[in-house]
Amino acid sequence: MNTTISRNTQAAALALALGTALSIAGAPLSSTNAQAADDEKCFGIALKGKNECAAGPGTTCAGTSRIDYQGNAWKLVPKGTCEKTVSPTSPTGFGQLAAYKEKA
Repeated sequence: MNTTISRNTQAAALALALGTALSIAGAPLSSTNAQAADDEKCFGIALKGKNECAAGPGTTCAGTSRIDYQGNAWKLVPKGTCEKTVSPTSPTGFGQLAAYKEKA
């Protein structure tokens, strides 16, 4: 009888752990989608190696920007804040909504 209780307890614990893991894994998906609607790509504000994915030529994905404030590397920021964020390589001195060539 102890073996049956032990197996039932193990099965219940495994089911609970699996259910918890699936719940946690699914939670960020809905918040990420909601957040993405309130964010925009801001070019020229990412520090070296801190850009988001698909930055452009010279980068392959997240974390591949070669220099601070690279003109074709972007970060997600809250809408309306990009062009208020300082970028020393930008022609305007602030983040841009499109990729640009860094000023020297």
